[in-house]
Amino acid sequence: MDFELNDDQKLLKDSAAQFTKSSPVTRFRKLRSHGGGHGGEVVSHDRCWEPSVWKQMADLGWLGLFYPESVGGLGLSFFDMTLVLEELGKTLVPEPILASVVLAGGAVLKGASVEQQKKILGPMIEGKTSLALAWAEKDGRYDAGHVSTTAKKEGGTWLLSGEKVWALNGHAAETLIVSARTEAGISLFSVPSNAKGVAIESAKTMDGQRAARVRLSNVVLGSEDLLGTEGTGLPAIEHALDLAAAGACAEGHGIASTVLWMTVNYLQVRKQFNVAIGSFQALQHRAVDMFVETELLKSTAMLAGMKADDSDVNERRRAVSIAKAQLAAGGKRVVESAIQLHGGIGITDEHDVGLYFKRMSVLNALFGDEEHHLSRYASLPGFEGA
Repeated sequence: MDFELNDDQKLLKDSAAQFTKSSPVTRFRKLRSHGGGHGGEVVSHDRCWEPSVWKQMADLGWLGLFYPESVGGLGLSFFDMTLVLEELGKTLVPEPILASVVLAGGAVLKGASVEQQKKILGPMIEGKTSLALAWAEKDGRYDAGHVSTTAKKEGGTWLLSGEKVWALNGHAAETLIVSARTEAGISLFSVPSNAKGVAIESAKTMDGQRAARVRLSNVVLGSEDLLGTEGTGLPAIEHALDLAAAGACAEGHGIASTVLWMTVNYLQVRKQFNVAIGSFQALQHRAVDMFVETELLKSTAMLAGMKADDSDVNERRRAVSIAKAQLAAGGKRVVESAIQLHGGIGITDEHDVGLYFKRMSVLNALFGDEEHHLSRYASLPGFEGA
């Protein structure tokens, strides 16, 4: 498989790298303590990202990068999307491309009709709105099929009731994509976040960003709010989760490569006994180990990005699970080693390495942890255990 970027991909990656210069980690630090208003019965108004920057991303074409031209996108590959996510991870850019464009938008792309895609994705591609996929429920772990939220049909309308947890960008999204159980099985619905009966409670996540608990109490929806065909929501959600997992691996590689660079530079300037600690062979070995893990993460993340939209479900799951397991194991070792090699300052909130560690920890838990993906990989056809 060819892992070399073509000229267009190099330009895309360079433009994303240029963009991050206007969004350094210091910007994210400021946004952690700032908020913005939002509709619906919202307990907390924290946003943690800026609509003006979201619009800039739309103008760059990133919000429709891998969507087909038929819905207003650029029609590029999902791998191209991961190139942007990798660069954004390097400075912890908080705008919800992973949550809104990849996860929620991916579910719409895989589960809705073309007309519904245009209606929901179009405004987001233009930077006017954002989305959130409300799929996870209490005690459901990573099982997208664990759905107790119900959608009952009454005449020409639907009544949704239930509760969703940790909906990424659910605190800020204008539209929620909600999974619910109908008579035909698991279905997807488009729900305005300010609809009567929708209550959204914002909560801080470990990495300083936000997620939401969504409570639905007899929310009335029209027949047009059912996405696609009734009972076909589960495959769309599972595909979207794989897209998001691949995106998380790309962002994680951006974090690992940045943390590696930060650590190597620190070893060159930090002195003990009047010499740079980078001259100590034991610490050089630790830095080499970090480099190896980062390179492994790079190759597995690239493969996952290439296969995440593969029509072969098993190929898609195999590549994504390998990358997610490497992120959880190798990515974790990189950020842990960085903190240890930075010494006491590495565990303080004032130092950026701690922020990268927290974001990496969240990425490891999102869309399936190491245990989940190793188990899934072992269940795929062709696996032969030791």
